[in-house]
Amino acid sequence: MDLVPIGPPNHDVVLDLRYATADNVTGVPIYNRPVAMLHPEAAERLDAAIALARPLGLRFKIFDAFRPTEAQWRLWHAFSSDEFVADPRKGSPHSRGAAVDLTLIDGEGHELEMGTGFDAFTAQAHHARTDIPVAAQRNRALLLGLMTAAGWDNFMNEWWHYQLFQPRRLPLISDSALAEPMMA
Repeated sequence: MDLVPIGPPNHDVVLDLRYATADNVTGVPIYNRPVAMLHPEAAERLDAAIALARPLGLRFKIFDAFRPTEAQWRLWHAFSSDEFVADPRKGSPHSRGAAVDLTLIDGEGHELEMGTGFDAFTAQAHHARTDIPVAAQRNRALLLGLMTAAGWDNFMNEWWHYQLFQPRRLPLISDSALAEPMMA
């Protein structure tokens, strides 16, 4: 499976790949190569979102993109909740290169307020929350608008997660399918 590397200089984004570090819900790296990759269709949709955000003076910070099935198992073992983590037996859109976790940043590189941080596996992370600050509600709506206008589907439980429509039409991808392994 050919995945498209995502990041500068070809994509005007900031990378903060949390699962390549201990700064994530598991507390340990679940893969060690800090490279964001997406299925070609997803990469095109990300480019469209980048183009829509640019006139607003906004950019994207990417927390996660393709996640090998082996890394999905590590995440599942650390936090096995269907509410927030896809069961690896069914397959995650991330493990197909069909999903991206991201937020908006301003022209100075500061994250816009979203009401919770990335991987806040609580009800506060759900898209339709009205019990978060009004600015966060606006920013979530802005992110949702940009991503849906670019052709992405959203996951209602995580404001940061966007995926291609019908991601299960794409095959799961493991470390062994890649030239360089991503596991720690």
